[in-house]
Amino acid sequence: IMACAAASAIYFLNLRGEVIIYRIYRDDAMRNLADAFRTQILQSKEGPTSLPVRNIAGCNFLHIRCSDVYVLTVTKENVNCALAFKFMYQTVELLKSYFNAFDEESLRNNFVLIYELLDEVFDHGFPQILTPEILKLYITQQGLLTSRDKKTEAVNNKATLQVTGAVGHRREGIKYKKNEVFLDIIESVNLLMSAKGTVLRSDVSGKVLMKCFLSGMPDLKLGLNDKLTLETDGGSRANAQGSGSGKQIELDDVTFHQCVNLGRFHTDRCVSFVPPDGEFDLMKYRITEGVHLPFRVLPIVKELGRTRIECNVKIKSTFGSKLFALGVMVKIPVPKQTATASIQVSSGKAKYAAGDNCIIWKIRRFPGQQELGLSAEIELVSTTQEKKAWSRPPINLEFQVPMFTASGLRVRFLKVWEKGGYNTVKWIRYITKAGAASGGNYEIRCS
Repeated sequence: IMACAAASAIYFLNLRGEVIIYRIYRDDAMRNLADAFRTQILQSKEGPTSLPVRNIAGCNFLHIRCSDVYVLTVTKENVNCALAFKFMYQTVELLKSYFNAFDEESLRNNFVLIYELLDEVFDHGFPQILTPEILKLYITQQGLLTSRDKKTEAVNNKATLQVTGAVGHRREGIKYKKNEVFLDIIESVNLLMSAKGTVLRSDVSGKVLMKCFLSGMPDLKLGLNDKLTLETDGGSRANAQGSGSGKQIELDDVTFHQCVNLGRFHTDRCVSFVPPDGEFDLMKYRITEGVHLPFRVLPIVKELGRTRIECNVKIKSTFGSKLFALGVMVKIPVPKQTATASIQVSSGKAKYAAGDNCIIWKIRRFPGQQELGLSAEIELVSTTQEKKAWSRPPINLEFQVPMFTASGLRVRFLKVWEKGGYNTVKWIRYITKAGAASGGNYEIRCS
């Protein structure tokens, strides 16, 4: 699965290890390799989740699991594993784009279509085209298009141009009555803060999400902040000058969609691209320094004897007074032996959730530059046994702040050029969320 190595076969198996469908591309692979996968990997003590790559009798087995199906690639070559897994995941997404599901039933109901696709995406074991937009031009749900219809021939010709041309992510001839562009900058903030308000760890994971409904073959140009540079020093890094605070912003791990013209970006520092039709992620990035935290929390927890705890939590919004946060939820942990909790809040609603061992404080709308408080008296169940010290788990926040970015990233301009010269309606939105969606959390320690 690289320039000097190829895959021998690809298998789709159910959870019992039975072959649903397979395709052999090279003579060094046989169907009974699936039996080795079932007996040596699925039925082993470690199970299939321990190692996604195994070598058995000189054959390399690389597999993933999606829903109730295992996708298995077998090769005797020393392949690029990351590229092999990328291929398998893209194959799954390709099949989903055709029949909107990926499970054992959908595979059994679409044998003919899957074989056609497997013949296209692999050529003697080497990956080829995996873009659904291109493949759908000449492989339909019913199979390969015939050449009897002139319109069908034109579509096939367009497909050939798409395969060999520079713009493989957008077909020609797209028309809309109303031309619109939606651009969202969505960021997830991860935080670990001490009880005294010291930031122990913080970072932002962001993406620029676009949804384009534009006619023809438009050329878009996006400018972010005042000065945007990209350095290549062991990895990609972008530095941007914040339009609001004037502080330097450092964006790490910047990745672009394949439609972005990187040559133009290095020349004029603007993101220039011909967009795919519909929704796509234009850009992804991270920031680890200069994070603008939307909330600061100050907890004070006092243990009064063996059966009583006092808890006071103050939360302050640091974003502008004209902005507001939605769906703010604060989870304040309490001991497992809690009997009752008397709670008072300055805004919102709070209750003791015994099943989660925490007090849940919900604030539907939290204005900027305001401070709200919660106070609770917690009664514990008295016991004669020696009580273990309470570990005091951290407080967790969930929120969504529209029109605010923790990184300070801003759109300076968004221009659309198309030879038709039509008017375009542009919509730009900023959203900052707590980091749970990206695998992190917005946490404040209580001790």
